[in-house]
Amino acid sequence: MFAHTYTILGIVVAVFLVAKALRLSTELSMLASAIAAAGYHGAVWSGEFPLRHLVEGTFTYFDVCLIFISATFFMALVKESGGVAFIVRRIVETFRTRRVICLLLLTLVMLIPGALTGSGATSVLTVGALVGSVLSAMGVDDTRKAAAIFMTAAMSAAAPPINLWAMMAAAGANLPYVGFNGPLAVLSVVGALFSMFWLAGRGSSAAGEDALSRLPQAPVGMNWLRVLTPFVVFAALLLAGRVWPFDFPVVGLPMIFMVSALMVWVLSPVKLEVWRILAQTVQNLLPLVGIMVVVGALIQVLALSGARGVISLHVVILPLSTLFATLFIILPVSEGILQYAVAPLLGVPLIMLFNMRGMDVIVALSAMSVLWPLGDCLPPTAVVGRATVMELDYKGRYFGEFVMACLVPMAFVAICCTVFLVYSKQLAFLTF
Repeated sequence: MFAHTYTILGIVVAVFLVAKALRLSTELSMLASAIAAAGYHGAVWSGEFPLRHLVEGTFTYFDVCLIFISATFFMALVKESGGVAFIVRRIVETFRTRRVICLLLLTLVMLIPGALTGSGATSVLTVGALVGSVLSAMGVDDTRKAAAIFMTAAMSAAAPPINLWAMMAAAGANLPYVGFNGPLAVLSVVGALFSMFWLAGRGSSAAGEDALSRLPQAPVGMNWLRVLTPFVVFAALLLAGRVWPFDFPVVGLPMIFMVSALMVWVLSPVKLEVWRILAQTVQNLLPLVGIMVVVGALIQVLALSGARGVISLHVVILPLSTLFATLFIILPVSEGILQYAVAPLLGVPLIMLFNMRGMDVIVALSAMSVLWPLGDCLPPTAVVGRATVMELDYKGRYFGEFVMACLVPMAFVAICCTVFLVYSKQLAFLTF
């Protein structure tokens, strides 16, 4: 059995590396690994190809994909209606001479899209360019500006209510996605604020008219009522099920986002091309949705062949001191290689280990789920990092300047997450 499972793992790694060497995308490389491993297991173990398990695995994270698409569609409508431009212009107009308040509000603007969608790339693509323009007018150089946008976008992906790493790992461990908002909010907000003020805290003021001239005009008729009403509807529907759990009908997150999107469409002062925006949203999300689909198939094959159990075995026998000393490196690096696949692959056995050791698994998983998005600037995927340099038209060296500028904020976030791991039981009060 052990020889068989080690062979499966070897096939997965070898096929993935060969596929990447042939310049296939990460999604296709993982799919090729899953198919090769399934073929070998079927030939050796049962004599037939386990097609049913491959198909079944692609639907493992179907609900997460629906949340991802509906949330990003909602934020795309807010952007197209002029809501994002209106918010940023009002912040600059009101607080352009108060740098601290301006940076606080810009950090909040960066956090909201990723928190609602679970994707740092969404924050970069919806508000990254606007926030970057303001930072440039405030005297922040291009490298520090790009690093600030990436770090706040990474923290937005980790922020509640939607943290895809925590959701996928919790689903694999049969752990309800409840109680995560507190620890995720503390770690992501503190990490985002430190990153913004460390990287953009020094410089001139918002430079008045120069900052405003860099921003697009908001549509005529846009106001705070039109901007905030969809978010109020979203919050009301989200909270109603928790305040009145036995009286309010069960409304899933995809439906909540679609109702909020309907409110954006109704209140928009400009005509929205809904079908075009939806088609563009789906096209932009294809790589990330594709990763979640093939990750489900790969995890299913690993579970079928016993390879997932071997990984879990090797993880749970590790000393806690070893994990505490290495997770802040292992998790971001593995995220850079496999993206969301690392959540069920490493997260599930780690949850089991922490549970056996008497730790608070919600706090521990929250800490890991804030560490993972730090790796979104690392190769071979570097999804959010690449989106940042493309959206901001950054001309500097990627590793020599951009990634190096991110190291201090990354180290701060890693230290905070490690503290949460070590003292998870003492911090359990955050899971209210």
